[in-house]
This record gives sequence, structure tokens and C-alpha cells, in this order.
Amino acid sequence: MSGLQRFEQKLEQLISGAFARAFRSAVQPVEISAALQREIDNNTQILSRDRRLVPNDFSVELSDTDLERLSPYDNAMARDLADQLQDHADAQGYVFPGPVHIAFESAEDLTTGRFRIRSRAQASVTGDDHRTRHRTPQVQLEVNGTSHPLLPPGVVIGRGSESDIRISDPGISRRHVEFVVADRPGGALDVSVRDLGSTNGMLVDGRKIDRAPVTDGTVVRIGNTELVVRVVPDPTDRS
Repeated sequence: MSGLQRFEQKLEQLISGAFARAFRSAVQPVEISAALQREIDNNTQILSRDRRLVPNDFSVELSDTDLERLSPYDNAMARDLADQLQDHADAQGYVFPGPVHIAFESAEDLTTGRFRIRSRAQASVTGDDHRTRHRTPQVQLEVNGTSHPLLPPGVVIGRGSESDIRISDPGISRRHVEFVVADRPGGALDVSVRDLGSTNGMLVDGRKIDRAPVTDGTVVRIGNTELVVRVVPDPTDRS
């Protein structure tokens, strides 16, 4: 963020606060739209010379009074705001990692006329889990609120249609990593992850590495997406 941007942001917060206290003015949709556009302007990540990744998941926090006032229109407003944000992104050459989602929430520390925006980049995830019909998974992968089984011989993750789990994150290669799954005596599984020659590589629990074993709670980061390994308890195990 440039010095001018920081100055404008501080000035805007000061003026917004003064008007809110003096006139108890309610938040206007046009204010939210402008703030959302500034949010993505201030949170860009360079992917290449012509492509910049921006957040796509937004929480607009409001006072109880403003939230109640806007609630009858929140669904329609969210759609309109998302459309405006998409137009702004197209004009600026921004790339969203997934569909734009805008939600309105209450914040007890905000007074009437004040609002706050929180954002994050969250890619959409699709997977092919047909093998779950033949075997109950012992290990699963959590990706952006979705769960996917890790079964032998393994699962390829990437952005392309040839991957078993597809993540629409521009920072992920078409075939980025593979979770290699092998049977072990006694019915347990050995699971490891390996990079498939991706452009940006991977981080395993914060370390950049080409291959590593994984266990319950291991976090693998590719692009802007975290993959969390979870061991599923065996429902037949009563020990």
C-alpha cells in the first residue's frame, strides 16, 4: 500500500467516524461497494505481469441497527455488489480464485454508520470420489470446507481437469501435487505427498519440500490454498 493510499484510508476512517457520531447516519450500499473495491485493490497478489490474484470471500460487518435495516435486501444487495466487484476486477485485470461471496454480519463494537470488511481468497474445489463406494476412507483431505478421501493408490491435486481434486486457484498448476497412499499390514495406510514439478512448489507444515510423509493435522499449502490431512476414526474400532 502506498503512502497516499494509507493517508486516504486514515482520512476516510476519520470522516466516517465523525459523521457517524454526529448524525447517526446509516450505512449506504454505495459506501459498501466502494469499500469492497478498495479491499481488493489493497490486497492484490502478483501472479504474473498481467494477472493479479484478489480475495473473493467477503464479510461485511455492521452494527445491529444497520444490519437490521439492510437485512430485507441483503441477498439482492450481495448479488449486486458481487456484480459490481466483478466489473471492477475485469477492468483492473484481477483474478478471483473462485466465485465471489459476500455475507453481512453483526459486530458489537461498531456503531450506526460504521462498517468493516474482512476478506480472504478461497478457491472453489471439486473432486472425483467414486472410490468411496468400495472402501471406507481412513484418511481425508480438508480443502476450503470440503472433505475428500485419500485412498490407494493416491490422489492428484491441481487446477486442471485431469486432476482428481480440482482447485480453481490461479497459483496452482494443472497437476500440482500427488498424495501417494499405500496399504500397510494391519489395514492402516501410509500416506505421503510429492510435488509433481509444479511452478510454485509446495509447503508442508511451513517448509518448502518436494516430498514428505503426512500424518493427522499435516498442512500442505499450494498456491493460496491449504490442504489439511485428517485421520478418520474407524467406527468398528471399539478399543
